[in-house]
Amino acid sequence: MKRLVLAVALLCAAASEPPRPAIDPYVARTLASLPSYTPGPSVRGTISVWGHGSPRHDFVGALVRRWFAEFQRDHPDVRLDYRMYGTASAVSALASGAGTLAILGEEISPASARMFRRAKGYAPTIVEIANGSVDTNFFDYAHMVFVHRDNPLAGLTVRQLAGVFGAGNRCGPGDIRTWDGLGLTGAWARRPIQPYVWKTDVDFALFFRERVLCDSHRWNPASREYMPVTQPNGQVIQHGQLILEALAKDPGGIGISNVRFANPMVRALPLAWSAKRGFVPATNATLMARRYPLVRIIPAIVDRAPGKGMTPADREFLRYILSREGQTALVEDSGYLPLDRATLLRERAKLQ
Repeated sequence: MKRLVLAVALLCAAASEPPRPAIDPYVARTLASLPSYTPGPSVRGTISVWGHGSPRHDFVGALVRRWFAEFQRDHPDVRLDYRMYGTASAVSALASGAGTLAILGEEISPASARMFRRAKGYAPTIVEIANGSVDTNFFDYAHMVFVHRDNPLAGLTVRQLAGVFGAGNRCGPGDIRTWDGLGLTGAWARRPIQPYVWKTDVDFALFFRERVLCDSHRWNPASREYMPVTQPNGQVIQHGQLILEALAKDPGGIGISNVRFANPMVRALPLAWSAKRGFVPATNATLMARRYPLVRIIPAIVDRAPGKGMTPADREFLRYILSREGQTALVEDSGYLPLDRATLLRERAKLQ
Protein backbone atom coordinates (compact mmCIF):
# COMPACT_ATOMS: atom_id res chain seq x y z
CA MET A 1 0.00 0.00 0.00
CA LYS A 2 2.83 2.42 0.86
CA ARG A 3 4.47 1.71 -2.50
CA LEU A 4 1.20 2.46 -4.29
CA VAL A 5 0.82 5.76 -2.45
CA LEU A 6 4.42 6.69 -3.28
CA ALA A 7 3.95 5.78 -6.94
CA VAL A 8 0.81 7.91 -7.16
CA ALA A 9 2.60 10.83 -5.48
CA LEU A 10 5.48 10.62 -7.94
CA LEU A 11 3.09 10.52 -10.91
CA CYS A 12 1.21 13.55 -9.60
CA ALA A 13 4.48 15.46 -9.06
CA ALA A 14 5.61 14.63 -12.59
CA ALA A 15 2.24 15.70 -14.00
CA SER A 16 2.47 19.04 -12.17
CA GLU A 17 5.86 19.89 -13.67
CA PRO A 18 5.64 22.13 -16.76
CA PRO A 19 6.80 20.38 -19.94
CA ARG A 20 10.31 21.24 -21.03
CA PRO A 21 10.50 23.20 -24.30
CA ALA A 22 11.63 21.32 -27.38
CA ILE A 23 15.38 21.46 -27.98
CA ASP A 24 16.54 23.26 -31.10
CA PRO A 25 17.55 20.62 -33.72
CA TYR A 26 21.08 22.01 -34.05
CA VAL A 27 21.53 21.91 -30.29
CA ALA A 28 20.13 18.37 -30.18
CA ARG A 29 22.60 17.19 -32.82
CA THR A 30 25.44 18.79 -30.89
CA LEU A 31 24.40 17.05 -27.68
CA ALA A 32 24.24 13.70 -29.48
CA SER A 33 27.83 14.17 -30.67
CA LEU A 34 29.22 14.61 -27.16
CA PRO A 35 30.86 11.76 -25.22
CA SER A 36 28.75 10.12 -22.53
CA TYR A 37 29.84 10.26 -18.93
CA THR A 38 31.89 7.23 -17.91
CA PRO A 39 32.39 7.30 -14.14
CA GLY A 40 35.94 7.17 -12.88
CA PRO A 41 36.93 5.60 -9.58
CA SER A 42 34.48 6.42 -6.79
CA VAL A 43 35.31 9.70 -5.04
CA ARG A 44 34.30 11.13 -1.70
CA GLY A 45 34.36 14.49 0.05
CA THR A 46 32.46 17.77 -0.21
CA ILE A 47 32.08 19.91 -3.33
CA SER A 48 31.51 23.49 -2.18
CA VAL A 49 29.94 25.36 -5.10
CA TRP A 50 29.66 29.15 -5.16
CA GLY A 51 28.46 31.28 -8.04
CA HIS A 52 25.67 32.61 -10.26
CA GLY A 53 22.59 33.48 -8.24
CA SER A 54 21.44 35.47 -5.23
CA PRO A 55 19.30 34.98 -2.13
CA ARG A 56 16.34 36.28 -4.16
CA HIS A 57 17.06 34.73 -7.57
CA ASP A 58 18.30 31.15 -7.78
CA PHE A 59 19.18 31.34 -11.47
CA VAL A 60 20.99 28.02 -11.81
CA GLY A 61 19.84 26.26 -8.66
CA ALA A 62 17.70 23.67 -10.45
CA LEU A 63 20.56 22.95 -12.83
CA VAL A 64 23.22 22.50 -10.14
CA ARG A 65 20.91 20.31 -8.06
CA ARG A 66 20.14 18.12 -11.07
CA TRP A 67 23.82 17.89 -11.94
CA PHE A 68 24.62 16.79 -8.43
CA ALA A 69 21.73 14.33 -8.12
CA GLU A 70 22.82 12.58 -11.33
CA PHE A 71 26.48 12.69 -10.33
CA GLN A 72 25.75 11.26 -6.89
CA ARG A 73 24.23 8.10 -8.37
CA ASP A 74 27.77 7.06 -9.26
CA HIS A 75 29.48 8.78 -6.33
CA PRO A 76 27.20 8.41 -3.28
CA ASP A 77 29.93 9.46 -0.82
CA VAL A 78 30.17 13.00 -2.20
CA ARG A 79 28.24 15.83 -0.56
CA LEU A 80 27.21 19.19 -2.03
CA ASP A 81 27.65 22.52 -0.20
CA TYR A 82 25.65 24.95 -2.31
CA ARG A 83 26.25 28.73 -1.95
CA MET A 84 25.02 30.50 -5.09
CA TYR A 85 25.27 34.08 -3.81
CA GLY A 86 26.47 35.72 -7.01
CA THR A 87 29.35 35.77 -9.45
CA ALA A 88 31.06 38.60 -7.55
CA SER A 89 31.41 36.50 -4.39
CA ALA A 90 32.39 33.24 -6.06
CA VAL A 91 36.02 33.89 -6.90
CA SER A 92 36.60 35.48 -3.48
CA ALA A 93 35.19 32.34 -1.82
CA LEU A 94 37.57 30.23 -3.89
CA ALA A 95 40.58 32.40 -3.04
CA SER A 96 39.78 32.30 0.69
CA GLY A 97 39.24 28.54 0.75
CA ALA A 98 35.52 28.83 1.56
CA GLY A 99 34.63 27.21 -1.75
CA THR A 100 36.17 24.53 -3.95
CA LEU A 101 34.36 25.28 -7.21
CA ALA A 102 33.02 28.57 -8.62
CA ILE A 103 30.42 28.53 -11.39
CA LEU A 104 30.19 32.07 -12.72
CA GLY A 105 27.37 33.79 -14.55
CA GLU A 106 29.82 35.50 -16.92
CA GLU A 107 33.48 35.51 -17.81
CA ILE A 108 35.86 36.04 -14.90
CA SER A 109 36.59 39.75 -14.63
CA PRO A 110 40.18 41.02 -14.78
CA ALA A 111 39.71 42.44 -11.25
CA SER A 112 38.64 39.03 -9.87
CA ALA A 113 41.52 37.30 -11.62
CA ARG A 114 43.98 39.82 -10.13
CA MET A 115 42.47 39.38 -6.67
CA PHE A 116 42.87 35.61 -6.85
CA ARG A 117 46.45 35.90 -8.05
CA ARG A 118 47.33 38.29 -5.20
CA ALA A 119 45.77 35.95 -2.64
CA LYS A 120 47.21 32.69 -3.94
CA GLY A 121 50.32 33.63 -5.88
CA TYR A 122 49.14 31.97 -9.10
CA ALA A 123 46.27 32.28 -11.57
CA PRO A 124 42.90 30.54 -11.16
CA THR A 125 42.23 27.53 -13.38
CA ILE A 126 39.40 28.31 -15.80
CA VAL A 127 37.32 25.55 -17.38
CA GLU A 128 34.67 26.59 -19.89
CA ILE A 129 31.37 24.77 -19.31
CA ALA A 130 28.74 26.59 -21.42
CA ASN A 131 28.01 29.25 -23.99
CA GLY A 132 25.77 32.20 -23.27
CA SER A 133 22.30 32.29 -24.80
CA VAL A 134 21.11 34.13 -27.88
CA ASP A 135 18.43 36.12 -26.03
CA THR A 136 17.54 34.56 -22.65
CA ASN A 137 17.65 36.99 -19.74
CA PHE A 138 20.01 36.10 -16.86
CA PHE A 139 21.83 33.59 -19.07
CA ASP A 140 24.31 35.96 -20.70
CA TYR A 141 22.54 36.77 -23.91
CA ALA A 142 24.77 37.75 -26.81
CA HIS A 143 25.77 41.36 -27.30
CA MET A 144 24.35 42.56 -30.62
CA VAL A 145 24.94 45.75 -32.56
CA PHE A 146 21.97 47.53 -34.11
CA VAL A 147 21.45 50.29 -36.63
CA HIS A 148 18.30 52.02 -37.84
CA ARG A 149 16.41 49.94 -40.38
CA ASP A 150 17.08 52.59 -43.07
CA ASN A 151 20.85 52.27 -42.63
CA PRO A 152 22.35 50.26 -45.54
CA LEU A 153 25.42 49.00 -43.62
CA ALA A 154 25.97 45.28 -44.30
CA GLY A 155 28.00 44.33 -41.21
CA LEU A 156 30.91 45.23 -38.95
CA THR A 157 34.22 43.73 -37.89
CA VAL A 158 35.50 43.80 -34.33
CA ARG A 159 38.15 46.35 -35.33
CA GLN A 160 35.47 48.60 -36.79
CA LEU A 161 33.46 48.28 -33.58
CA ALA A 162 36.53 49.46 -31.68
CA GLY A 163 36.83 52.45 -34.00
CA VAL A 164 33.18 53.41 -33.56
CA PHE A 165 32.72 52.83 -29.83
CA GLY A 166 36.24 53.52 -28.57
CA ALA A 167 38.52 56.55 -28.51
CA GLY A 168 42.21 56.45 -29.41
CA ASN A 169 41.97 52.69 -29.15
CA ARG A 170 44.96 50.56 -30.10
CA CYS A 171 42.62 47.72 -31.17
CA GLY A 172 40.86 49.74 -33.83
CA PRO A 173 41.74 51.36 -37.16
CA GLY A 174 41.52 54.79 -35.54
CA ASP A 175 38.46 56.69 -34.41
CA ILE A 176 35.48 56.29 -36.75
CA ARG A 177 33.02 59.11 -36.29
CA THR A 178 31.16 59.38 -39.62
CA TRP A 179 29.56 56.67 -41.74
CA ASP A 180 32.01 56.98 -44.62
CA GLY A 181 34.55 55.48 -42.23
CA LEU A 182 32.48 52.29 -42.48
CA GLY A 183 32.20 52.44 -46.26
CA LEU A 184 28.88 54.25 -46.72
CA THR A 185 28.63 56.80 -49.49
CA GLY A 186 26.28 59.46 -50.79
CA ALA A 187 24.05 61.19 -48.26
CA TRP A 188 25.38 58.88 -45.51
CA ALA A 189 29.07 59.62 -46.04
CA ARG A 190 29.58 62.60 -43.72
CA ARG A 191 26.70 61.85 -41.41
CA PRO A 192 27.88 61.64 -37.76
CA ILE A 193 27.64 58.28 -36.00
CA GLN A 194 25.73 58.50 -32.71
CA PRO A 195 26.52 55.55 -30.36
CA TYR A 196 23.98 54.31 -27.80
CA VAL A 197 25.46 52.12 -25.07
CA TRP A 198 24.98 50.66 -21.63
CA LYS A 199 26.45 52.70 -18.81
CA THR A 200 30.12 52.08 -19.34
CA ASP A 201 30.98 50.90 -15.83
CA VAL A 202 28.38 48.11 -15.54
CA ASP A 203 28.99 44.41 -16.26
CA PHE A 204 27.49 44.42 -19.75
CA ALA A 205 29.74 47.24 -20.87
CA LEU A 206 32.77 45.73 -19.11
CA PHE A 207 32.47 42.65 -21.32
CA PHE A 208 32.34 44.79 -24.47
CA ARG A 209 35.30 46.80 -23.22
CA GLU A 210 37.38 43.66 -22.69
CA ARG A 211 36.35 41.87 -25.89
CA VAL A 212 36.33 44.82 -28.30
CA LEU A 213 38.29 47.72 -26.80
CA CYS A 214 41.26 45.67 -25.49
CA ASP A 215 40.21 46.63 -21.96
CA SER A 216 40.58 50.32 -22.70
CA HIS A 217 38.54 52.67 -20.50
CA ARG A 218 38.27 55.20 -23.31
CA TRP A 219 34.85 55.15 -24.94
CA ASN A 220 33.62 57.42 -27.72
CA PRO A 221 32.82 60.63 -25.80
CA ALA A 222 29.68 61.12 -27.89
CA SER A 223 28.16 57.90 -26.52
CA ARG A 224 24.78 58.16 -24.83
CA GLU A 225 24.67 55.83 -21.83
CA TYR A 226 21.63 54.06 -20.43
CA MET A 227 20.71 52.29 -17.20
CA PRO A 228 17.49 50.41 -16.29
CA VAL A 229 14.64 52.70 -15.23
CA THR A 230 12.09 51.76 -12.56
CA GLN A 231 8.59 53.06 -13.28
CA PRO A 232 6.29 54.36 -10.51
CA ASN A 233 4.34 51.07 -10.72
CA GLY A 234 7.54 49.11 -10.05
CA GLN A 235 8.02 47.92 -13.62
CA VAL A 236 11.67 47.97 -14.73
CA ILE A 237 12.48 49.07 -18.26
CA GLN A 238 15.81 47.50 -19.18
CA HIS A 239 18.64 49.57 -20.63
CA GLY A 240 18.68 47.37 -23.74
CA GLN A 241 15.10 48.39 -24.49
CA LEU A 242 15.81 52.08 -23.85
CA ILE A 243 18.78 51.97 -26.21
CA LEU A 244 16.75 50.51 -29.08
CA GLU A 245 13.84 52.87 -28.45
CA ALA A 246 16.26 55.78 -28.83
CA LEU A 247 17.87 54.23 -31.89
CA ALA A 248 14.46 53.79 -33.53
CA LYS A 249 14.22 57.60 -33.69
CA ASP A 250 17.76 58.20 -34.96
CA PRO A 251 18.74 57.00 -38.47
CA GLY A 252 22.34 58.04 -37.75
CA GLY A 253 22.61 55.98 -34.59
CA ILE A 254 24.23 52.68 -33.64
CA GLY A 255 23.53 50.78 -30.44
CA ILE A 256 24.63 47.79 -28.36
CA SER A 257 21.69 45.72 -27.13
CA ASN A 258 20.02 42.33 -27.76
CA VAL A 259 17.33 41.02 -30.08
CA ARG A 260 14.97 40.45 -27.14
CA PHE A 261 14.56 44.26 -27.05
CA ALA A 262 14.29 44.78 -30.83
CA ASN A 263 11.54 46.85 -32.44
CA PRO A 264 10.49 47.20 -36.10
CA MET A 265 12.60 50.34 -36.62
CA VAL A 266 15.98 48.75 -35.88
CA ARG A 267 18.10 46.01 -37.44
CA ALA A 268 20.78 43.78 -35.94
CA LEU A 269 24.06 43.72 -37.84
CA PRO A 270 25.99 40.53 -38.54
CA LEU A 271 29.52 40.74 -37.11
CA ALA A 272 32.90 39.26 -37.96
CA TRP A 273 36.31 38.82 -36.38
CA SER A 274 37.66 40.04 -39.74
CA ALA A 275 36.12 40.84 -43.12
CA LYS A 276 37.87 37.81 -44.66
CA ARG A 277 36.07 35.45 -42.26
CA GLY A 278 32.63 36.75 -43.23
CA PHE A 279 29.85 38.40 -41.28
CA VAL A 280 27.59 36.17 -39.18
CA PRO A 281 24.43 36.82 -37.15
CA ALA A 282 24.00 35.67 -33.56
CA THR A 283 22.33 32.24 -33.66
CA ASN A 284 22.60 29.04 -31.64
CA ALA A 285 24.95 27.65 -34.27
CA THR A 286 27.27 30.67 -34.54
CA LEU A 287 27.46 31.14 -30.77
CA MET A 288 28.27 27.49 -30.11
CA ALA A 289 30.88 27.45 -32.88
CA ARG A 290 32.32 30.72 -31.49
CA ARG A 291 31.99 32.27 -34.96
CA TYR A 292 29.97 35.20 -33.60
CA PRO A 293 32.51 37.54 -31.97
CA LEU A 294 30.42 38.73 -29.02
CA VAL A 295 29.41 35.33 -27.64
CA ARG A 296 29.47 35.04 -23.85
CA ILE A 297 31.43 32.14 -22.33
CA ILE A 298 30.49 30.61 -18.98
CA PRO A 299 33.38 29.26 -16.87
CA ALA A 300 33.87 27.11 -13.84
CA ILE A 301 36.85 28.20 -11.73
CA VAL A 302 38.96 25.95 -9.50
CA ASP A 303 41.97 26.53 -7.28
CA ARG A 304 44.78 24.38 -8.64
CA ALA A 305 48.30 25.24 -7.53
CA PRO A 306 51.07 24.85 -10.13
CA GLY A 307 52.18 21.24 -10.43
CA LYS A 308 49.20 19.92 -8.47
CA GLY A 309 45.94 18.35 -9.53
CA MET A 310 42.37 19.25 -8.65
CA THR A 311 40.67 17.59 -5.73
CA PRO A 312 39.29 14.24 -6.98
CA ALA A 313 35.67 15.18 -6.26
CA ASP A 314 35.84 18.52 -8.09
CA ARG A 315 37.66 16.96 -11.02
CA GLU A 316 35.13 14.15 -11.37
CA PHE A 317 32.19 16.54 -11.05
CA LEU A 318 33.61 18.67 -13.87
CA ARG A 319 34.10 15.52 -15.95
CA TYR A 320 30.38 14.86 -15.53
CA ILE A 321 29.43 18.46 -16.43
CA LEU A 322 31.60 18.14 -19.56
CA SER A 323 29.69 15.13 -20.85
CA ARG A 324 26.59 14.49 -22.92
CA GLU A 325 24.54 14.01 -19.76
CA GLY A 326 25.84 17.13 -18.07
CA GLN A 327 25.36 19.30 -21.15
CA THR A 328 21.86 17.92 -21.74
CA ALA A 329 20.91 18.91 -18.21
CA LEU A 330 22.43 22.34 -18.90
CA VAL A 331 20.17 22.83 -21.93
CA GLU A 332 17.02 21.48 -20.27
CA ASP A 333 17.39 23.29 -16.93
CA SER A 334 18.91 26.66 -17.91
CA GLY A 335 18.99 29.16 -20.74
CA TYR A 336 22.61 28.40 -21.63
CA LEU A 337 23.86 26.76 -24.80
CA PRO A 338 26.11 23.68 -24.67
CA LEU A 339 29.71 23.47 -25.81
CA ASP A 340 30.35 21.92 -29.18
CA ARG A 341 32.35 18.70 -29.31
CA ALA A 342 35.73 20.25 -30.12
CA THR A 343 35.48 22.82 -27.33
CA LEU A 344 34.24 20.27 -24.81
CA LEU A 345 37.12 17.88 -25.54
CA ARG A 346 39.60 20.75 -25.24
CA GLU A 347 38.19 21.74 -21.85
CA ARG A 348 38.13 18.14 -20.58
CA ALA A 349 41.84 17.92 -21.35
CA LYS A 350 42.41 20.65 -18.73
CA LEU A 351 41.19 18.25 -16.03
CA GLN A 352 44.09 15.86 -16.44
